[in-house]
Amino acid sequence: MFLVADLVVRAARWRVLLAPIRIVPLPATLSYLLIGYLANDVLPARLGELVRTHYMGDRQGLSRATVLGTVVVERVVDIAVVVAIAAVAILVLSVRGTVASAVLVGLAIGVLLAVALAIGIAAHRLPGADRIARAAERWPQVVEVTSRLRAGLAVAGKPRTLAVALVLTMVAWAATLLGFAAAGQAVGIQLTIGQASLLASGVALASAIPAGPASLGTFELAAVRIGQALGVASASAFAIGLLVHGAILIITSAGGVAALVRLGWRRPVEPQPAGATGATSEIAD
Repeated sequence: MFLVADLVVRAARWRVLLAPIRIVPLPATLSYLLIGYLANDVLPARLGELVRTHYMGDRQGLSRATVLGTVVVERVVDIAVVVAIAAVAILVLSVRGTVASAVLVGLAIGVLLAVALAIGIAAHRLPGADRIARAAERWPQVVEVTSRLRAGLAVAGKPRTLAVALVLTMVAWAATLLGFAAAGQAVGIQLTIGQASLLASGVALASAIPAGPASLGTFELAAVRIGQALGVASASAFAIGLLVHGAILIITSAGGVAALVRLGWRRPVEPQPAGATGATSEIAD
């Protein structure tokens, strides 16, 4: 139940980030998100993010580069909140060693991503941007894709949109840590909110690094290492990680397959009226 709530809130967050570009119904956004997560379950290196970008762009008639920009903003917001949760949990629990070092690395990566996002939004205003733009005119397709990507990234420059996205992200992670706490109870371990927070955020940071399909092994190993730092037996920590990971895979795979079966891979071709020369809406690149 907690993990289902997490997914629905994440879909709502993506919808909020897309709103300045196109209002997409929540059920449709959730379907595209689930299809992307299904792809992550079977493809390496988190390529599901590109799959949902393609699917959203194809179905909504949006530039894929613009949609990808909103996904990048979503990832940066997610990492920022995860690192904040992990940092607070470490301070409260007084955890040291490898786990604390990993969170510091995550913090450094989060700062770099935030700086890169800010540069991406304001690139056209930076010194020397005019010269670069003139030089890039030789590759008009690159200029067009870059412009559309920046349109997606620009949603991060809207304070209200970003604030709502941050609140929804915190709600989603609250549901996730409750899921870890429930998994702990299932194996006879009573996790505190701080311990569940560190487990959820630490595993998320480990899984954020592009790896094999569904982060198999990485998820469970991170749970074991963090559990050891918290004084939880390795077998119990592994069981908690396995329960949460298994539930995530079942929910996202079943939901993704259902969405894919219902919607199909390609957008249905709408019949054109006689004499029509083609669609005039924005074409996906």
